[in-house]
Amino acid sequence: MAAPSHLLAPQAVNKFRPPRFGLGGSRLGEPPGPGGDTPAIATVDAAYQAGIRFFDSSPAYGDAEARLGTALSRRPRGEFLVSTKVVGADAEESMRGSMQRLGLAVDLVLVQDSGASEAAPGPAAFEAALPVLDGLRREGVIKAIGAASTDWQALDRLVRDHELDCVLLAGRFSLLDQSARPLLDRCLARGVSVIVSGVLSPEVLHTDSVPARRISAVCERYGVSLPQAALAFPARHAAVTSVLISAASPAEIRADAALVRQPVPANLWRDPELLRLLA
Repeated sequence: MAAPSHLLAPQAVNKFRPPRFGLGGSRLGEPPGPGGDTPAIATVDAAYQAGIRFFDSSPAYGDAEARLGTALSRRPRGEFLVSTKVVGADAEESMRGSMQRLGLAVDLVLVQDSGASEAAPGPAAFEAALPVLDGLRREGVIKAIGAASTDWQALDRLVRDHELDCVLLAGRFSLLDQSARPLLDRCLARGVSVIVSGVLSPEVLHTDSVPARRISAVCERYGVSLPQAALAFPARHAAVTSVLISAASPAEIRADAALVRQPVPANLWRDPELLRLLA
């Protein structure tokens, strides 16, 4: 059976192409302290065994970077990709700190304003970080640079005005929200990879909204669960090269990887009722 990263192989040509399925590290820092080390490391191990080769982290995620580095230190470095975020005013200091905690080189560095995981990269923060990260990219210290935000319009301006390899969009492109489509269209035109996170929202997992229940009813007619469709949907846009899933236990990431392996019938995406609901 093919690994999830291979099952979701990118279809569009981009300058930088992370694997299609990745583990987001935001929950690997929970709980803090030594008691949280074992389950977090086991979660990363389970993700690796499930075929995941892309791991995203941040200094803002508490102990996540150290735990991720411990788990990945046993794996061949050439087999996986690691990304982190810039937190604070000094981009290089932030990146070097991440590398020290990870005990690993970092492939992709994303600007994240003030370390707040849901904050848009502020213009001043990005302008200060960009030449530093670009220099590190030219020196070969890192492979790619980009920006992370929930604000697709902020990312759209950055893609328009700068030479980015990648953006990380938290939410705003999912079964329940396609508002970021203009950003994705621009990224496709410029060869910028889009990483999407937040597709398994509480609404999707618990169908606790009317739109979610209606979409779920259509999916069920094709033998597809709502979470399964939610994981598959972002790749419908050719700019999306990766989908990040957060997990806090081995069982959780194994279940998500199993959903990725289950094929979604092409007819589902052509269903007139689904098309109306997505519109």
